[in-house]
Amino acid sequence: MLWLRTLILGIKSLLLHPLRSLLTVLGIFIGVASVIWLLAIGEGISRKAQEQIESLGADNIIVRTIKPPNEVLSQGNQGGRGMQVPEYGLTREDFARLSETIPTVVQAIPVREVRETFQNASRKVDGRLVGCTSDYIEITKQQLFEGRFLDEMDDSKLRDFCVLASKTAEILFPYEDPIGRLVRIGENYNFTVIGVMQSRAPSAAAGGSLDSQDFSYDIYIPINTFRARIGDTVVRRLSGSFEGQTVQLNQITLKVDSVENVTETAEIIKLDLAAHHKYEDYGITVPLELLEQAKTTRLMFNIFMGLMAGISLVVGGIGIMNIMLATVTERTREIGIRRALGARQGDIIRQFLIETIVLSIVGGGLGILVGLTCGPATTFAMLLLKTFKPDVVASLPAIIQEMKPIIVYWSIPLAFCISLVIGVVFGLYPAVRAASMDPIEALRHE
Repeated sequence: MLWLRTLILGIKSLLLHPLRSLLTVLGIFIGVASVIWLLAIGEGISRKAQEQIESLGADNIIVRTIKPPNEVLSQGNQGGRGMQVPEYGLTREDFARLSETIPTVVQAIPVREVRETFQNASRKVDGRLVGCTSDYIEITKQQLFEGRFLDEMDDSKLRDFCVLASKTAEILFPYEDPIGRLVRIGENYNFTVIGVMQSRAPSAAAGGSLDSQDFSYDIYIPINTFRARIGDTVVRRLSGSFEGQTVQLNQITLKVDSVENVTETAEIIKLDLAAHHKYEDYGITVPLELLEQAKTTRLMFNIFMGLMAGISLVVGGIGIMNIMLATVTERTREIGIRRALGARQGDIIRQFLIETIVLSIVGGGLGILVGLTCGPATTFAMLLLKTFKPDVVASLPAIIQEMKPIIVYWSIPLAFCISLVIGVVFGLYPAVRAASMDPIEALRHE
């Protein structure tokens, strides 16, 4: 009953100065909302990054061809033709050796890529021509929109079949079904469309050897057909000169029998390639290692964001102390009267602490309510940006454009408890100061 009367009295005292109380609550409100919002945004960005790494497969090892510096190529390719059309990168011999001699490798998928122009009648699009096997769709986590993907028979019989990525299909066949139609690839080859892929967001760069990949403008053909029609050597004419390269494979994705063997298998692959290549014209990406790094980064990022938001709570607490000190000065005579009527120091302390706790609870509650609107508010803000500033949105990284804030539910009680503790800690000094006043001096105060 005593606590209830003190609570009612504290609320009445706060309502005597509503604007002052509101401004005090605002500091705690902003601090709590900041904790929830910043952690939610940080979690959303971290989760998106982890999803992109996970899409590479935790039990996969990705080996990519990397073009060495020109001075290295000139040393390794002697002779007139070698100087003009350097040869580097992964080979079919590498693919056979890695897939057949490493016992922990259960599946290997070769990929060959080149930039090309695709055409249907007068419609053209520049994109990536990908020579691959039937397993490519599984490794890249893509899905078909219609038709079918390439199979082993297409590859073994060197069929001129192709599968279009979503954007490629939209540009080349805007008003008709592309299945069964012909697409001209480059200047000499016509391929029959047998399937169309579903739209997929670009993947972010991972590690130092795997660049970001945009699957929207691809065309997929059987890898043996690629070799027979396009070949290993690609020469382009640029400003009156020729530039060429000879690459057998751009990527080899190796699937390991278990996650526990990934690290050891990656080391074996590094040793094997180092022994068979004159220079380092390849890069090895281990998604499992990147995933572990991403989890550590996520934890550090959340801690950093939480500390930043915690500063707002401390500032709010300082605001509470400042207001309560001013209140103590204003209510000096009231304190003296209460002490003269028999109130003990503990009663005065309790009175002022109750007021600070009420301010903290109200501010924390409002902060939680606003913090829970993080998702809809971010979506609405992104929609406004896309409507009025599409160029700004386009300049943002894909991971930011597609990020959805994820409420970290433990941040809600954490922020509320911190706000309550800050209210008590920063309200304790004004309360003790009020209780330690000399009753006679307090009664004399005007």
